Amino acid sequence: MSKKPTPRTPAAPVAAAGAEPGAEPAALPGRLTGAAALTALEGLALAGLGLYMLYVGIAGHPDSAQQAETGGITLLALAALPLIAARGLRRGRRWSRGPALITQLMAMPVAWTLWNTGGAMRIAAVALALAAVAVAVLLVNPTATRALGIGPGDQAR
Repeated sequence: MSKKPTPRTPAAPVAAAGAEPGAEPAALPGRLTGAAALTALEGLALAGLGLYMLYVGIAGHPDSAQQAETGGITLLALAALPLIAARGLRRGRRWSRGPALITQLMAMPVAWTLWNTGGAMRIAAVALALAAVAVAVLLVNPTATRALGIGPGDQAR
């Protein structure tokens, strides 16, 4: 009687960042999670401002209802970019770094404009500029780039 060897099943490897859509995500570094959270916060702030402008345009008494409504819709559309990027960052998707960085680059001129407005807007300008710089630094950090599978030795996914 010969004993049949039982087939060995290798342990399921943890999916790398940016892997197949249904794969289990690997543990993300804190830097990437922080960048995702700040990017989502920026997107939520844009969406909130967009909803407020729509409300004022419809139910309030703005100088120009059409301008308020158009501005609100525009802000809601712009809010989609950081929200989608934040979701991708949270899932470790390689493609999400570009839209997240673009969001930060777009935030800097807005922060400058808010700063030049003066008054209480300077507080918003500082908060926006600090968030934009923080997210940019977190996303170009080697730990985050490795977690996203971005680097000279990585193949395009």
